Amino acid sequence: MTTKNHQKVILVGDGAVGSAFAYSMVNQGLAEEFGIIDVVKERTEGDALDLEDAQVFTAPKNIYSADYADCKDADVVVITAGAAQKPGETRLDLVNKNLKIFSTIIKPIVDSGFDGIFVIAANPVDILTYATWKFSGFPKEKVIGSGTSLDTSRLRVALAKKIGVDPRNVDAYIMGEHGDSEFAAYDEATVGGKPLKTVAKEHGLSDDDLAQIEDQTRNKAYEIINRKGATYYGIATCLMRITKAILRDENAVLPVGAALDGQYGLDDIFIGTPAVINANGLASVIEVPLSAKEKDAMAKSAETLKKVTKDGLAALNL
Repeated sequence: MTTKNHQKVILVGDGAVGSAFAYSMVNQGLAEEFGIIDVVKERTEGDALDLEDAQVFTAPKNIYSADYADCKDADVVVITAGAAQKPGETRLDLVNKNLKIFSTIIKPIVDSGFDGIFVIAANPVDILTYATWKFSGFPKEKVIGSGTSLDTSRLRVALAKKIGVDPRNVDAYIMGEHGDSEFAAYDEATVGGKPLKTVAKEHGLSDDDLAQIEDQTRNKAYEIINRKGATYYGIATCLMRITKAILRDENAVLPVGAALDGQYGLDDIFIGTPAVINANGLASVIEVPLSAKEKDAMAKSAETLKKVTKDGLAALNL
């Protein structure tokens, strides 16, 4: 029997990121029903069998290998499907491959009668989130990208290590493209209400040190990919956090790939910014009062994304 508070999530793409997300959801006891879709059906069956063994020590959950028709009454569809980034490849290099894949995924989801929230994590994530919005015909607030959630987490972890605090108490954001044109909004960052730049100086960190931390954050994915072939635990946890904010109607402020409507002087784009996430999806965008230099970085990042999106969709005649 389906009760009113029964929550259902469908995952599309059961690779390293997808299965790590499923595992994270199981560990957090989120969603009573969890379906997994992938082109390799057998893998989804194996993962469902493996994951259901965890419920005795976490929370009961109906986990199964799903089909697109199962999206019909889902609250959230999380898409991690797509070609993965290879060593030496940028996220933008993946655009044509993954736009093609997405054009075949979104239609059957919408055709199922799905009326929930899309959460997108395949790369280049900002462009694929925009494409999902276009392909689905959904309202903007019902399509959310993982955006700069992972980069922000990486930045907070790096800063916290240097200044000796819990990373959850570092209020700093990476903004812009989830990729090479992203930037750290240091001028507005705080630690316990105190400006980050002041705290950094007290700990002997110069502006050059902060710039180096920003650069390491930007390139951390490459470091991980070169060593183990892929990054998945970090991004899977970000996806769990965004999904949790939707399922629990939290009004949580999270750095995501959000649709802009004039904020930062931008529109017709999905890009990394803090935003309020609840059961309706994107409740609102929090426009950070950026310094002139940061505004310029945001505009440049948006320009890069818009050009690649336009060229990518044109190449597919979409």
